[in-house]
Amino acid sequence: MLSNRRKFLKRSMIGASALAVGSSMPPLNANALGFATPLADDLARPDGMPADMTKPVKVYILMGQSNMLEMGRVAGDQDGTLEHAVKTEGLYPFLIDDEGNWTTRADVRNVAVMGSGGPGKTQVRKNDWLKVAGGKIGVEIGIGNHMGQFHDEPVLILKSAIGNRSLGWDLLPPGSPSYEFTDPRDGKTYVYAGYGDSPDRWEKGTQPERIGWQAGLQYDGDIARAKEVLADLETYYPGAVGYEIAGFFWWQGDKDRYNAGHAIKYEENLVRLFASLREDFSAPEAKMVIATLGQTDRDAAEGNEKSIIDAMFAVSDADRYPELAGDIATVYTHPLSMGSSSNAHYGGNAKTYMNVGLAMGEAMVELNRADG
Repeated sequence: MLSNRRKFLKRSMIGASALAVGSSMPPLNANALGFATPLADDLARPDGMPADMTKPVKVYILMGQSNMLEMGRVAGDQDGTLEHAVKTEGLYPFLIDDEGNWTTRADVRNVAVMGSGGPGKTQVRKNDWLKVAGGKIGVEIGIGNHMGQFHDEPVLILKSAIGNRSLGWDLLPPGSPSYEFTDPRDGKTYVYAGYGDSPDRWEKGTQPERIGWQAGLQYDGDIARAKEVLADLETYYPGAVGYEIAGFFWWQGDKDRYNAGHAIKYEENLVRLFASLREDFSAPEAKMVIATLGQTDRDAAEGNEKSIIDAMFAVSDADRYPELAGDIATVYTHPLSMGSSSNAHYGGNAKTYMNVGLAMGEAMVELNRADG
């Protein structure tokens, strides 16, 4: 028998799917609602079997800033660690075998690369089968388990991200124009950088003086580093016979919330980001899942945080962007987060990273199912 939350998810996705084919039913946008407990009850323990290696690899690219990295603590028998969550609280049972050892997915590779700024300077941080390893975990564990179970094809979780980066400046996608905005802190009007411009802003009527960074530099670098992995696929997925970019996962927004000039453009920049990712990876059918900042209560948000969370909900609203209906979903993480806020990495609470990863993975599965 379906749980109430699974019934609601199925009903909501049916509503969104019907709208996409012309129904007058308003979308309920299930993926933007979030749940007190992520939908992990249908995840089985990995069976240790490889994927069907005659098929191309399904690639999912993870981007954002520091909370897209691994910040959830693993070891220790205290609240907030993964060991405590699994072995004491009984959560996420698919992560351990009968002997209490961490399970490994032999059908999902977990690759993470990092570098500051533009192309080059690539650090390969992870290149292994998906499993709990090392002192910290991120959302890739929940995402990877969902995608591995959903697909018969081999799956590659490819993370290309670094901390302390804003969408309005460092990760600004190609084609983003410059614009004017009056900063409420000093009442002055500034020109904010478009893609390739430098510095990030300058007072209207003055000449900008370039610095050693430009708008979109981190975007260019993160894309290039992900492409390096794909160009050498055998190193990262031995035996692969090709790949398909199936989707993108985005968890970001913390840095933009400190800059009103960036926060007001978050919606516009998200839409352009999705289009740019599809174009840069030649993946016009790829889906996208966005997660909100965990501390932001949608009903109580103000100022920059309200601008950002409203933007995240807007891009998956089929009434606002009918051309994106069925292609993009928003996960509301406030009910799923614990520990603290995004700027403190949720206190390293592993349950936050598991909960958000599971919810993002479930949202991507539902997008794929709705697409047939």
